[in-house]
Amino acid sequence: MEKIIINNIEIELTKKNIKNLHLSVHPPDGRVKISAPQYMDTDTIRLFAISKLSWIRKQQKKFINQERQPEREYVSGESHYFLGQRYLLNVIYTNKRKQGVEIRNKKYIDLYVRENTPKHLRERVMTEWYRRELKKLIPPIIAKWEPIIGVEVNEFGVKKMKTRWGSCNPKAKRIWLNLELVKKSPTCIEYVVVHEMVHLLEKSHNERFIAYMDKFLPNWRAIKAELNGLIYE
Repeated sequence: MEKIIINNIEIELTKKNIKNLHLSVHPPDGRVKISAPQYMDTDTIRLFAISKLSWIRKQQKKFINQERQPEREYVSGESHYFLGQRYLLNVIYTNKRKQGVEIRNKKYIDLYVRENTPKHLRERVMTEWYRRELKKLIPPIIAKWEPIIGVEVNEFGVKKMKTRWGSCNPKAKRIWLNLELVKKSPTCIEYVVVHEMVHLLEKSHNERFIAYMDKFLPNWRAIKAELNGLIYE
């Protein structure tokens, strides 16, 4: 991966087997990336980036001004997200019922834990609930898209990922999904599942892959923008 600097803005440059330039700005700190055709020279790419400087700065400013979520303490009153919706956490200490999580009145996430449960165990109960809920959502999506895409998924899994929303092993026909997806909208979750399933047809993010995505999910670019950040194409 190359890097170019324009007016003190660092831009990650990746050359791919594509026809057009793609410029994107990503949260949380406004990281800038450009994907360019393999044949395109660096000077042409620099001129394109310079022409979009005002747009880049505008998007970066949006991220800088966004409210930052503090580190979670898993105490009552905190904001937590589930399927794209914001909820207020309500921690209930009790020894009379099983530890777990419930959604209440479309506004609260009730977290039931034992008295004197430390932070890391409160977090664990929430994480396991998130994991179970995401695992419930995936099979119907896979079942819906298998006949449409014309592939078969042998196995799927959920795990924490630092840099990806999903991954795919085409040979084993296995897909992995980022646990953090459970906090995103159902539309975003479906997009990631479809994206990874399309990799069963095409391993790379090349023109063939993009053509498949355009065919199966024509509005995928807008969903990707919602999921990842702001994109100019």
